[in-house]
Amino acid sequence: MSDNPPESPSGGRWQLDRIVAELRLSREETHSIRRDGEARRAPSREALQAILDGLTEAMFPRHYGQFDLDGENIDYFVGNRLSIALDGLCDQIHRGARFVGDELIPGYRREDAVALTRQFGERLPVVRGLLISDLRAAFVGDPAARNFPEILIGYPGMTAIIHHRLAHILDGLNVRLIARLVAEIAHTRTGIDIHPGASIGSGFFIDHGTGVVIGETAIIGDNVRIYQAVTLGARHFPTNDDGHLIKGDARHPIVEDDVVIYAGATILGRITIGRGATIGGNVWVTQDVPPNSIVTQATARNKQG
Repeated sequence: MSDNPPESPSGGRWQLDRIVAELRLSREETHSIRRDGEARRAPSREALQAILDGLTEAMFPRHYGQFDLDGENIDYFVGNRLSIALDGLCDQIHRGARFVGDELIPGYRREDAVALTRQFGERLPVVRGLLISDLRAAFVGDPAARNFPEILIGYPGMTAIIHHRLAHILDGLNVRLIARLVAEIAHTRTGIDIHPGASIGSGFFIDHGTGVVIGETAIIGDNVRIYQAVTLGARHFPTNDDGHLIKGDARHPIVEDDVVIYAGATILGRITIGRGATIGGNVWVTQDVPPNSIVTQATARNKQG
């Protein structure tokens, strides 16, 4: 225990008064990032995590919800979980739009947030259908998988794609801050980083998953399987005449149906990986790959040479 008396919050050993004053100057004047002077509450990651859990329980009530649900009470359970989750999501959409401080952002008005949440909810049955196709793809593609429940509640790739398919709806509704936070929650939980703008077809399977990165404008077809540490990234970042990055430019790969990409492969730029192609492990790919071809480290070196 220190023999020194506690310092006064006005200064003392740490010179807090000077630091606080300089932080205020940075915050309010020299480095201000506010669009206006009004302070607003940020969206809550903790609330969004609870919302995601509630939505997942509503789509898979016996796996993530309560195992003892039967035909008489399961719909009540699903309805209750949906009601709580959608109410919370509406609040987060509204809060997120106001936090950015732009009245043109969808959800800035409360009634717009309600409408967006309703549109989101209407798409949940389609999302569940896609997730069942992902679940089946994982079962078929992984010889270690013994049953659907094991995959659904135990595979990080399945968790990541559940989050992504929900985030992708939000991104499509231009609720981009909330979509990005949902994607980051998945990244934290699984080590898999999928931008909510990425378009992913049915039957998608990420095996193992740690270190996978999929960029914003990537387009992935049906029945694609990828392994850990795969990157679908951008090769360069185009700028305008003023030297500023062009936002939203198509800069990530297109992966057609029935492609397999093995661990550590890096695929960069707006190139196309043709249908049925196989990309070997630790390969660096920056050119189009023809359909039904096999790319290994040796073939990649020969092509570059």
